[in-house]
Amino acid sequence: MKILIMNHDQVRSALPMSACMEVMSEALEALAKGQFHLPLRMIVRPPAAEGMMGLMPSYRSGERAAYALKAICIFPHNPKIGKDSHQGAVLLSSATTGELLAVVNASAVTAIRTAAVSAVATRALARKDACELAVIGAGMQGRAHVAAIAEARQIRRVRLADSDPARARNLAAELAAAYPFPVEAAENAETAVRNADIIVTVTTSSVPVLRREWISAGAHINAVGACLPHMREIDSATVAASSFFVDRRESVLNESGDYLIALREGAIGPEHIRGEIGEVLTGEIQGRDSDREITLFKSLGLAVEDLAAVDYLYRRAKETDSGSWVEF
Repeated sequence: MKILIMNHDQVRSALPMSACMEVMSEALEALAKGQFHLPLRMIVRPPAAEGMMGLMPSYRSGERAAYALKAICIFPHNPKIGKDSHQGAVLLSSATTGELLAVVNASAVTAIRTAAVSAVATRALARKDACELAVIGAGMQGRAHVAAIAEARQIRRVRLADSDPARARNLAAELAAAYPFPVEAAENAETAVRNADIIVTVTTSSVPVLRREWISAGAHINAVGACLPHMREIDSATVAASSFFVDRRESVLNESGDYLIALREGAIGPEHIRGEIGEVLTGEIQGRDSDREITLFKSLGLAVEDLAAVDYLYRRAKETDSGSWVEF
């Protein structure tokens, strides 16, 4: 049989941000309704090795039943040599025969679907008039999140900050030429965040890059980095002051340093998680309560998002006779 192979550029072309947002919204609702089987990710971190590997399996039931596995290596220093920190593939398999259906570049899928999920959360939780965006982290995810959040709200200005100020300036110059709104490089995270309505943290930091005293009433935060229990981007005071939403409870309770460290410090209790974003989308729980409330969405990235994205790409490729098909 023939399987679909999609490289980085093919994924970017076939998975526009607006379409991916709708795919992610539908997948997160399906997760809230119990239509996915989702084990916790397995992390392989040999003591003497560079980087680490993550294995993320999932299964979807129903009319579009399928298995998927993302095998991805994470090398935080890759951007210094011009490569994405995430390297690997997403495998899509038949739920009827187990046959392999597709092998898709995981770097591109991860960048697009992660930002699309943040945009879905922003659409659900940010104030309707939110228009000032601050992004901390000027890598691939920083670029993708500007594109995604611009789909969710009518953005009027973007401020970027990074631990490497030159990288923030370079990305700001690139994006300023591509968007109708101003994109500026801030000298530091505090300057970027002050008076922002929407804040995105997409860093590899293991210590907080965001502090409560910088955050305006009514802001919405997408906390995307820090996907291990010992890492956090958000200080405990911000976590405590926010209405705290997650992509999945079980994942946050096992993997999120932003939550676990605040819990261990006594800043929050075990009841602090308001709910999953899929429950907000289905109407099962309330999202934002007031215009002065600080909302925080903790995104760890879920295998169901990878399955949904690759299933979409596979169906589109079959419908349009696109992509690369090889005998396997």
